[in-house]
Amino acid sequence: MRTDQDSNFFDLGDKTALVCIDHPQYQNMIVPQLTELNYKVHLGLFEEDVLLKLATYSYNVVVIYENFKRSKVDDNPILREMVKRTNSLRREHFVILASHRFATNDAMSAFVQSVDQIINITDIANFKPIMRRGVAQQRDLYTPFQETLKAVRAL
Repeated sequence: MRTDQDSNFFDLGDKTALVCIDHPQYQNMIVPQLTELNYKVHLGLFEEDVLLKLATYSYNVVVIYENFKRSKVDDNPILREMVKRTNSLRREHFVILASHRFATNDAMSAFVQSVDQIINITDIANFKPIMRRGVAQQRDLYTPFQETLKAVRAL
């Protein structure tokens, strides 16, 4: 499992992920699937660490456990931080909420929670195909928008 221990720094062009899950069983299911998709993974095990990593790196994927450090989804410190970010910073990340409460791919709940995708804990074994589909959908949606922004800025 490639995590913080053997890849503290990312190279240009690396696919990167931050996993903010403090439950070892869920970590052990998600991290190998991200690694299989060629993501370099950092683990965020406490709030200050996660906030520092978010300030230091621009992750392609951020996975947040709804009960991170025994929080509830409504007072989750990492989700709160993601909501505070400006839209340009926020759109750099594909944010996944690992949830007991919400159904996988529940678009309305994802919108309400300000995340890109929800994956229910019961579907963690299928994390890789679910996430891959979500990332592809986001790319299809935002690529024309980002290209238009670049063209407008060039004027």
